[in-house]
Amino acid sequence: MKLFVIAAVLAVAAAAPSSYATYEKTYEKDYKYPEITVTSQSDERNLDGSSKWSHAQSDYTTRDETQEQKKFTVTTVDDYGKEYTEEVYGNTNKGSSYWVSPEGEKFTLTWAADEAGFQPKGDHLPVAPVHVYELPVAPVHEYVLPVAPVHEYQLPVAPVHIPFNGKGYKIY
Repeated sequence: MKLFVIAAVLAVAAAAPSSYATYEKTYEKDYKYPEITVTSQSDERNLDGSSKWSHAQSDYTTRDETQEQKKFTVTTVDDYGKEYTEEVYGNTNKGSSYWVSPEGEKFTLTWAADEAGFQPKGDHLPVAPVHVYELPVAPVHEYVLPVAPVHEYQLPVAPVHIPFNGKGYKIY
């Protein structure tokens, strides 16, 4: 009986109409941005491991990137502290990207990734502040600090009795 009641509730829930609109109906008329298409694209891959590709869209977004293989000298340290150097092949990348924000602001980003790490450059990237003022220096005291007195006298030494026999030799 319980199984029949549960099955009946599930059947009623499945037959109820859904209040959610389909994907096509939601975005068919209300889509406020123009359709963006790819205007140019190139991809070149070489046997030596280098490659070059570019991509441009109808909203003036572009991206260019080149990649080359390079031989690096890597130093590693094992668990015992011994250093090993070996030559390995790795990739170096250089590229640029350009896009326009919805507010009309233009952005250009260039980057390089090599043995020095990832180095992005762009006018929109934050820059650390530069200090133009001098840091405060601790004040120098003009007076002479008092010095503890030094005692000039010698302390008396207690006499030590060394027994002698009558002939001038020490007795131990």
